[in-house]
Amino acid sequence: MSLDNQDDHTGHSANGSRRLLLKLAAGAATAGALRGATALAGAAALAIRSGIARADDSKTLRVGYQKYGNFVVLKAQRTLEKRLAPLGFNVQWLEFPGGPQLLEGLAAGAVDVGTVGETPPIFAQAGGVDFVYIASEPPAPQGEAIVVHQDSPIRTPADLRGKRVALNRGSNVHYLLVKALQKANLKYEDIHPVYLAPADARAAFTSRSVDAWVIWDPYLAAVERQANARQIANGENLVRNTQYYIASRSFANAHAPIVHALLEEIGTVDTWARNNVPAVAAQLSPLVGLDAPTLEVALKRTGYGVQAINAETLAYQQQIADTFSDLKLIPKKLAVADARWQSA
Repeated sequence: MSLDNQDDHTGHSANGSRRLLLKLAAGAATAGALRGATALAGAAALAIRSGIARADDSKTLRVGYQKYGNFVVLKAQRTLEKRLAPLGFNVQWLEFPGGPQLLEGLAAGAVDVGTVGETPPIFAQAGGVDFVYIASEPPAPQGEAIVVHQDSPIRTPADLRGKRVALNRGSNVHYLLVKALQKANLKYEDIHPVYLAPADARAAFTSRSVDAWVIWDPYLAAVERQANARQIANGENLVRNTQYYIASRSFANAHAPIVHALLEEIGTVDTWARNNVPAVAAQLSPLVGLDAPTLEVALKRTGYGVQAINAETLAYQQQIADTFSDLKLIPKKLAVADARWQSA
């Protein structure tokens, strides 16, 4: 349920929306009784209704968000709704389990803007998704890691040879895994990647169906605190783990003032959150289903502050694209700069 197999999405068409529904609903079915499956199916249906109704309601900003992060805080505070109301825009919030799935929502015409890690945009661009980078946050390399069980004989990434490693294909941690293996003088083919969304990966990890799990916060903080997982590497000295704000190119070009207003509201939330970690954790806890102490661990490893997309940022994304192209993880070379928003 990621960008593993790219469909020929058709923008805002009903067919593209139905494909998205099938994919997300399949993800919910796979999750089965796992917590959040029903919510995922509901979010998928909401995304489809949003996409199909788009032609009749062009004054709605459809925001794709994930279980954790400043978009959850922004949603709870409803300051974006207040900011956009005088401009004649409503706000619709659509939850996705990860960046690859969110970008599939954008590809199907059900999402206008969203936030994702550094790797999902590369897979999306390779799959022909027409999006633009509109802003980023500072790097947070400690916010993702490769973890194993406390009693595992695996001590470093070099010990992953021949092991089953769970990860969400096309997510931010995909690049972390690649770089960690390279530093350990291993090839990607030396491990057995098991592509799973976070809920399924957590189940596989706790049942020891996989040997290691590459994951990001707050799932990382949760498995460390709840299952006593041990890190063998995080993003430090390997990757930046940058969070990006992305938008449908057509929406961003047609509604630049709305996009800029969104980024300003995100900046306000980030400033408050950076200085009020305990309060943010308490506010997020009932919304994401994790205890406040766990969320505090994750929040302290987060980058805060909205930054413009610059040449250095694009050069870093180009490195990721070139790495994945060389490894045949994406089908072609990319020019990342093609996805730069000119009004940023």
